[in-house]
Amino acid sequence: MASRREFFKKLVEPAKSVKEEKKTSFLRPPYVVDISLFDKECVICESKACAKACYENIIVIEAGGTPILNFSKSGCTFCQDCAKACERDVLKVTEDNEKIHALFMINKDSCMAHNGSICFSCKEPCIDNAILFKGMFEPIIDMEKCTSCGFCLSRCPTNAIEYIIRSANE
Repeated sequence: MASRREFFKKLVEPAKSVKEEKKTSFLRPPYVVDISLFDKECVICESKACAKACYENIIVIEAGGTPILNFSKSGCTFCQDCAKACERDVLKVTEDNEKIHALFMINKDSCMAHNGSICFSCKEPCIDNAILFKGMFEPIIDMEKCTSCGFCLSRCPTNAIEYIIRSANE
């Protein structure tokens, strides 16, 4: 007889592969003020200081040479170290840019809680208390509180947390 761990692993595998296929655009680090400047300057930056300064190791350099966010193991604490390390002034801390330009949502079809299992995996790491539960089986994301930090993404056992990239003006 298969163990419970093996059962849940087989249950989760299809959801993981579907999510990986969906991701075609990249999330950029916080503190990007001008995306055209970002695209122009980051590809010629040789130091990649922003990625080196990231304590959470979520800033990685994609094949085109620009920094992207990878939330597979952690999330952004908005420590500002990437902006402080940026030698080309592409990342700048301002009063209103301590938010990642993405809209996070919960896929109810993939979510264990929405399908009757007790699961608070996404709520526990949420540093902004933006994931609320209506009862025990209806997690929702409070868009007013959510900074799109990404901590919930790596913690969800079924990859039910999804995002769409927003423009800097949204």
